[in-house]
Amino acid sequence: MKIVVDMMGADLGVLPIIEGVSKALASRAFEPILVGDAKKAKAFISKDLASKVEVIDCPDFIRMEEQATEALKRKEASIFVGMDILKNGADALVSAGHSGATMGLATLKLGRIKGVSRPALCTLMPSVGKRASLCLDVGANTDCKAEYLLDFAILGYEYAKSVLGYDNPTVGILANGEEDSKGDSLTKEAFKLIHDYPLFAENTSIFKGNVEGNDIFVNSVDVVVCDGFVGNIVLKTTEGVASAIGSIFKTVIKEHFSAKIGAFLLKEAFGTLKQKTDYAEYGGAPLLGVNKAVIISHGKSNARAIECAIYQAIRAKESGVAQKMAQAFSHKNVGTQSPPVS
Repeated sequence: MKIVVDMMGADLGVLPIIEGVSKALASRAFEPILVGDAKKAKAFISKDLASKVEVIDCPDFIRMEEQATEALKRKEASIFVGMDILKNGADALVSAGHSGATMGLATLKLGRIKGVSRPALCTLMPSVGKRASLCLDVGANTDCKAEYLLDFAILGYEYAKSVLGYDNPTVGILANGEEDSKGDSLTKEAFKLIHDYPLFAENTSIFKGNVEGNDIFVNSVDVVVCDGFVGNIVLKTTEGVASAIGSIFKTVIKEHFSAKIGAFLLKEAFGTLKQKTDYAEYGGAPLLGVNKAVIISHGKSNARAIECAIYQAIRAKESGVAQKMAQAFSHKNVGTQSPPVS
Protein backbone atom coordinates (compact mmCIF):
# COMPACT_ATOMS: atom_id res chain seq x y z
CA MET A 1 0.00 0.00 0.00
CA LYS A 2 1.42 3.36 -1.06
CA ILE A 3 0.69 6.32 1.22
CA VAL A 4 1.63 9.83 0.04
CA VAL A 5 2.63 12.13 2.91
CA ASP A 6 2.87 15.87 2.28
CA MET A 7 5.74 17.08 4.47
CA MET A 8 5.19 20.80 3.88
CA GLY A 9 3.07 23.53 5.42
CA ALA A 10 2.60 22.15 8.94
CA ASP A 11 3.15 24.53 11.85
CA LEU A 12 5.95 22.44 13.38
CA GLY A 13 7.88 21.74 10.18
CA VAL A 14 8.98 18.43 8.68
CA LEU A 15 10.33 16.74 11.84
CA PRO A 16 7.00 15.57 13.36
CA ILE A 17 5.87 14.44 9.91
CA ILE A 18 8.92 12.20 9.51
CA GLU A 19 8.70 10.95 13.10
CA GLY A 20 5.03 10.08 12.59
CA VAL A 21 5.83 8.12 9.43
CA SER A 22 8.61 6.26 11.26
CA LYS A 23 6.33 5.32 14.15
CA ALA A 24 3.59 4.15 11.79
CA LEU A 25 6.08 1.97 9.90
CA ALA A 26 6.95 0.26 13.18
CA SER A 27 3.33 -0.92 13.46
CA ARG A 28 2.01 -1.29 9.92
CA ALA A 29 3.41 -2.34 6.55
CA PHE A 30 3.08 0.32 3.85
CA GLU A 31 5.21 2.27 1.38
CA PRO A 32 5.54 5.96 2.34
CA ILE A 33 6.09 8.52 -0.41
CA LEU A 34 7.31 11.72 1.27
CA VAL A 35 6.75 14.85 -0.80
CA GLY A 36 8.50 18.08 0.18
CA ASP A 37 11.85 19.77 0.70
CA ALA A 38 14.38 16.91 0.48
CA LYS A 39 17.20 18.99 1.98
CA LYS A 40 15.18 19.77 5.12
CA ALA A 41 13.98 16.19 5.41
CA LYS A 42 17.41 14.62 4.98
CA ALA A 43 18.59 15.90 8.35
CA PHE A 44 15.85 13.91 10.12
CA ILE A 45 15.76 10.69 8.07
CA SER A 46 17.93 7.94 9.51
CA LYS A 47 19.71 5.38 7.33
CA ASP A 48 17.20 2.75 8.39
CA LEU A 49 14.23 4.96 7.53
CA ALA A 50 15.81 6.05 4.24
CA SER A 51 15.69 2.46 3.04
CA LYS A 52 11.92 2.32 3.67
CA VAL A 53 10.72 5.62 2.21
CA GLU A 54 10.71 7.38 -1.14
CA VAL A 55 11.36 11.13 -1.07
CA ILE A 56 10.09 13.41 -3.85
CA ASP A 57 11.84 16.78 -3.75
CA CYS A 58 9.32 19.67 -3.80
CA PRO A 59 10.56 22.70 -1.85
CA ASP A 60 7.57 24.85 -2.84
CA PHE A 61 4.33 24.65 -0.85
CA ILE A 62 1.09 26.58 -0.28
CA ARG A 63 1.46 28.74 2.81
CA MET A 64 -1.39 29.11 5.28
CA GLU A 65 -1.87 32.82 4.49
CA GLU A 66 -2.23 32.12 0.75
CA GLN A 67 -5.52 31.50 -1.02
CA ALA A 68 -6.46 27.88 -1.66
CA THR A 69 -6.79 28.64 -5.36
CA GLU A 70 -3.02 29.19 -5.51
CA ALA A 71 -2.66 25.41 -5.40
CA LEU A 72 -4.32 25.09 -8.80
CA LYS A 73 -1.54 27.16 -10.43
CA ARG A 74 1.53 25.95 -8.52
CA LYS A 75 2.34 22.67 -10.22
CA GLU A 76 5.65 22.43 -8.34
CA ALA A 77 3.99 22.74 -4.92
CA SER A 78 4.17 19.68 -2.68
CA ILE A 79 0.41 19.14 -2.41
CA PHE A 80 -0.04 19.47 -6.20
CA VAL A 81 2.69 16.88 -6.84
CA GLY A 82 1.42 14.65 -4.03
CA MET A 83 -2.14 14.69 -5.34
CA ASP A 84 -0.87 13.78 -8.82
CA ILE A 85 0.94 10.78 -7.33
CA LEU A 86 -2.25 9.74 -5.55
CA LYS A 87 -4.30 10.12 -8.71
CA ASN A 88 -1.86 8.05 -10.74
CA GLY A 89 -1.54 4.98 -8.55
CA ALA A 90 -0.96 5.62 -4.84
CA ASP A 91 -3.63 4.53 -2.38
CA ALA A 92 -4.05 7.43 0.06
CA LEU A 93 -2.69 10.85 1.00
CA VAL A 94 -2.04 12.54 4.36
CA SER A 95 -1.41 16.29 4.66
CA ALA A 96 -1.08 18.71 7.57
CA GLY A 97 -0.58 21.62 5.20
CA HIS A 98 -3.08 24.06 3.70
CA SER A 99 -6.44 22.32 4.14
CA GLY A 100 -8.26 24.41 1.52
CA ALA A 101 -5.60 23.63 -1.07
CA THR A 102 -5.77 19.92 -0.24
CA MET A 103 -9.57 19.84 -0.51
CA GLY A 104 -9.62 21.80 -3.76
CA LEU A 105 -7.00 19.66 -5.46
CA ALA A 106 -8.58 16.42 -4.21
CA THR A 107 -11.92 17.43 -5.70
CA LEU A 108 -10.35 18.56 -8.97
CA LYS A 109 -7.85 15.74 -9.51
CA LEU A 110 -9.55 12.74 -7.89
CA GLY A 111 -13.10 13.78 -8.69
CA ARG A 112 -16.24 13.47 -6.60
CA ILE A 113 -17.95 10.13 -6.22
CA LYS A 114 -20.83 10.17 -8.70
CA GLY A 115 -23.93 11.54 -7.00
CA VAL A 116 -22.06 13.45 -4.28
CA SER A 117 -22.91 17.16 -4.38
CA ARG A 118 -20.00 18.27 -2.18
CA PRO A 119 -17.22 16.37 -0.39
CA ALA A 120 -17.24 16.78 3.39
CA LEU A 121 -14.63 16.84 6.13
CA CYS A 122 -15.50 14.61 9.05
CA THR A 123 -13.89 14.21 12.43
CA LEU A 124 -14.24 11.97 15.46
CA MET A 125 -15.46 13.71 18.60
CA PRO A 126 -14.80 12.50 22.18
CA SER A 127 -17.69 10.65 23.78
CA VAL A 128 -18.53 9.16 27.17
CA GLY A 129 -19.59 6.01 25.35
CA LYS A 130 -17.40 3.35 23.83
CA ARG A 131 -17.94 4.83 20.37
CA ALA A 132 -16.63 8.22 19.33
CA SER A 133 -19.17 10.38 17.52
CA LEU A 134 -18.54 11.27 13.89
CA CYS A 135 -19.30 14.89 12.96
CA LEU A 136 -19.54 16.26 9.43
CA ASP A 137 -19.12 18.65 7.74
CA VAL A 138 -16.50 20.42 9.88
CA GLY A 139 -15.22 22.98 7.42
CA ALA A 140 -15.27 22.02 3.75
CA ASN A 141 -18.60 23.73 2.98
CA THR A 142 -19.58 26.83 4.95
CA ASP A 143 -22.65 27.55 2.81
CA CYS A 144 -24.81 24.48 2.33
CA LYS A 145 -28.02 23.38 0.68
CA ALA A 146 -30.30 20.75 2.20
CA GLU A 147 -29.24 18.14 -0.36
CA TYR A 148 -25.64 18.56 0.79
CA LEU A 149 -26.65 17.53 4.30
CA LEU A 150 -28.38 14.46 2.88
CA ASP A 151 -25.10 13.56 1.18
CA PHE A 152 -23.22 14.11 4.45
CA ALA A 153 -25.62 11.73 6.21
CA ILE A 154 -24.97 8.99 3.63
CA LEU A 155 -21.20 9.58 3.66
CA GLY A 156 -21.02 9.57 7.45
CA TYR A 157 -23.15 6.43 7.73
CA GLU A 158 -20.95 4.53 5.26
CA TYR A 159 -17.71 5.70 6.93
CA ALA A 160 -18.94 4.75 10.41
CA LYS A 161 -20.00 1.32 9.16
CA SER A 162 -17.11 0.47 6.84
CA VAL A 163 -14.06 2.17 8.36
CA LEU A 164 -14.92 2.49 12.04
CA GLY A 165 -16.68 -0.87 12.10
CA TYR A 166 -19.79 0.40 13.90
CA ASP A 167 -22.69 -2.06 13.90
CA ASN A 168 -25.94 -0.36 12.88
CA PRO A 169 -24.64 3.24 13.04
CA THR A 170 -27.23 5.93 13.78
CA VAL A 171 -27.54 9.42 12.26
CA GLY A 172 -28.87 12.75 13.53
CA ILE A 173 -29.00 16.40 12.42
CA LEU A 174 -27.47 19.03 14.71
CA ALA A 175 -30.19 21.51 15.68
CA ASN A 176 -31.29 23.76 18.52
CA GLY A 177 -33.66 21.19 19.93
CA GLU A 178 -34.64 17.54 19.63
CA GLU A 179 -38.21 18.19 18.49
CA ASP A 180 -38.91 17.69 14.78
CA SER A 181 -40.12 21.28 14.55
CA LYS A 182 -36.78 22.75 15.72
CA GLY A 183 -33.98 24.04 13.51
CA ASP A 184 -33.47 26.72 10.89
CA SER A 185 -34.80 26.52 7.34
CA LEU A 186 -31.75 24.51 6.22
CA THR A 187 -31.98 21.82 8.86
CA LYS A 188 -35.77 21.56 8.55
CA GLU A 189 -35.51 20.93 4.82
CA ALA A 190 -32.60 18.52 5.31
CA PHE A 191 -34.58 16.66 7.99
CA LYS A 192 -37.30 15.87 5.48
CA LEU A 193 -34.84 14.80 2.76
CA ILE A 194 -32.96 12.45 5.09
CA HIS A 195 -36.14 11.11 6.70
CA ASP A 196 -37.63 10.26 3.28
CA TYR A 197 -34.45 8.87 1.68
CA PRO A 198 -34.87 5.09 1.13
CA LEU A 199 -31.78 4.07 3.12
CA PHE A 200 -33.17 5.80 6.21
CA ALA A 201 -36.90 5.48 5.52
CA GLU A 202 -36.76 1.70 5.18
CA ASN A 203 -34.70 1.26 8.33
CA THR A 204 -36.17 3.72 10.81
CA SER A 205 -33.66 2.79 13.49
CA ILE A 206 -30.88 4.60 11.59
CA PHE A 207 -32.14 8.20 11.42
CA LYS A 208 -32.85 9.61 14.89
CA GLY A 209 -33.90 13.10 13.78
CA ASN A 210 -32.61 16.23 15.50
CA VAL A 211 -29.85 16.15 18.12
CA GLU A 212 -28.42 18.95 20.27
CA GLY A 213 -24.83 19.98 20.86
CA ASN A 214 -24.53 18.05 24.13
CA ASP A 215 -25.61 14.87 22.34
CA ILE A 216 -22.32 14.84 20.41
CA PHE A 217 -20.43 13.89 23.56
CA VAL A 218 -22.80 11.25 24.97
CA ASN A 219 -23.05 9.23 21.75
CA SER A 220 -26.80 9.72 21.35
CA VAL A 221 -26.09 9.08 17.67
CA ASP A 222 -22.97 7.88 15.87
CA VAL A 223 -23.09 10.41 13.01
CA VAL A 224 -23.89 14.09 13.59
CA VAL A 225 -24.72 16.03 10.41
CA CYS A 226 -24.35 19.81 10.07
CA ASP A 227 -23.11 22.45 7.64
CA GLY A 228 -19.40 23.24 7.56
CA PHE A 229 -19.76 26.64 9.25
CA VAL A 230 -21.47 25.21 12.34
CA GLY A 231 -19.32 22.08 12.29
CA ASN A 232 -16.06 24.00 12.25
CA ILE A 233 -17.17 26.12 15.21
CA VAL A 234 -18.16 22.95 17.10
CA LEU A 235 -14.77 21.39 16.34
CA LYS A 236 -12.70 24.44 17.37
CA THR A 237 -14.81 24.97 20.50
CA THR A 238 -14.34 21.34 21.51
CA GLU A 239 -10.57 21.58 21.02
CA GLY A 240 -10.49 24.80 23.06
CA VAL A 241 -12.53 23.38 25.94
CA ALA A 242 -10.41 20.22 26.07
CA SER A 243 -7.23 22.30 26.13
CA ALA A 244 -8.61 24.65 28.81
CA ILE A 245 -9.68 21.77 31.07
CA GLY A 246 -6.23 20.21 30.74
CA SER A 247 -4.56 23.52 31.67
CA ILE A 248 -6.85 24.00 34.68
CA PHE A 249 -6.06 20.51 35.97
CA LYS A 250 -2.31 21.10 35.61
CA THR A 251 -2.49 24.45 37.43
CA VAL A 252 -4.52 23.05 40.35
CA ILE A 253 -2.26 20.00 40.69
CA LYS A 254 0.87 22.16 40.81
CA GLU A 255 -0.57 24.46 43.47
CA HIS A 256 -1.86 21.86 45.94
CA PHE A 257 0.02 18.94 47.43
CA SER A 258 -3.17 16.96 48.05
CA ALA A 259 -4.08 17.41 44.39
CA LYS A 260 -0.71 15.92 43.42
CA ILE A 261 -1.48 12.82 45.47
CA GLY A 262 -4.94 12.61 43.91
CA ALA A 263 -3.50 13.01 40.44
CA PHE A 264 -1.04 10.18 41.10
CA LEU A 265 -3.85 7.89 42.25
CA LEU A 266 -5.94 8.86 39.22
CA LYS A 267 -3.07 8.59 36.75
CA GLU A 268 -4.78 5.87 34.70
CA ALA A 269 -8.06 7.79 34.59
CA PHE A 270 -6.27 10.96 33.45
CA GLY A 271 -4.55 8.93 30.75
CA THR A 272 -7.89 7.72 29.44
CA LEU A 273 -9.27 11.28 29.53
CA LYS A 274 -6.28 12.58 27.57
CA GLN A 275 -6.63 9.83 24.98
CA LYS A 276 -10.32 10.63 24.45
CA THR A 277 -9.84 14.40 24.18
CA ASP A 278 -6.45 14.69 22.45
CA TYR A 279 -6.88 15.58 18.77
CA ALA A 280 -3.64 13.72 18.01
CA GLU A 281 -5.27 10.38 18.87
CA TYR A 282 -7.76 10.89 16.02
CA GLY A 283 -5.08 11.80 13.48
CA GLY A 284 -7.00 13.97 11.10
CA ALA A 285 -10.21 14.58 9.23
CA PRO A 286 -10.97 12.33 6.25
CA LEU A 287 -12.31 14.11 3.19
CA LEU A 288 -15.34 12.02 2.29
CA GLY A 289 -16.94 12.00 -1.14
CA VAL A 290 -13.83 11.90 -3.34
CA ASN A 291 -12.63 8.80 -5.14
CA LYS A 292 -9.58 8.02 -2.98
CA ALA A 293 -8.60 8.31 0.69
CA VAL A 294 -7.44 11.79 1.71
CA ILE A 295 -6.75 12.61 5.38
CA ILE A 296 -6.36 16.27 6.35
CA SER A 297 -4.47 16.68 9.62
CA HIS A 298 -4.34 19.68 11.94
CA GLY A 299 -1.68 22.26 11.10
CA LYS A 300 -0.19 21.86 14.59
CA SER A 301 0.02 18.06 14.27
CA ASN A 302 2.69 16.31 16.30
CA ALA A 303 4.24 12.95 15.43
CA ARG A 304 1.42 11.02 17.11
CA ALA A 305 -1.20 12.86 15.06
CA ILE A 306 0.59 12.04 11.80
CA GLU A 307 1.01 8.42 12.89
CA CYS A 308 -2.72 8.12 13.62
CA ALA A 309 -3.62 9.89 10.37
CA ILE A 310 -1.65 7.24 8.47
CA TYR A 311 -3.55 4.50 10.32
CA GLN A 312 -6.80 6.21 9.27
CA ALA A 313 -5.65 6.27 5.66
CA ILE A 314 -4.75 2.58 5.77
CA ARG A 315 -8.11 1.63 7.30
CA ALA A 316 -9.96 3.67 4.66
CA LYS A 317 -8.14 1.88 1.86
CA GLU A 318 -8.44 -1.58 3.39
CA SER A 319 -12.17 -1.15 3.98
CA GLY A 320 -12.85 -0.13 0.38
CA VAL A 321 -14.99 2.71 1.72
CA ALA A 322 -14.77 4.82 -1.45
CA GLN A 323 -16.20 1.94 -3.48
CA LYS A 324 -18.92 1.34 -0.89
CA MET A 325 -19.85 5.01 -0.93
CA ALA A 326 -20.00 4.92 -4.72
CA GLN A 327 -22.38 1.96 -4.47
CA ALA A 328 -24.58 3.81 -1.97
CA PHE A 329 -24.74 6.93 -4.16
CA SER A 330 -25.43 4.95 -7.32
CA HIS A 331 -28.98 4.58 -6.01
CA LYS A 332 -29.44 8.20 -4.97
CA ASN A 333 -31.20 9.47 -8.08
CA VAL A 334 -32.76 6.24 -9.36
CA GLY A 335 -36.43 6.76 -8.72
CA THR A 336 -37.54 5.03 -5.53
CA GLN A 337 -35.05 2.20 -5.80
CA SER A 338 -33.53 1.58 -2.40
CA PRO A 339 -29.85 1.03 -1.72
CA PRO A 340 -29.03 -2.21 0.08
CA VAL A 341 -28.85 -1.92 3.86
CA SER A 342 -26.05 -3.98 5.34
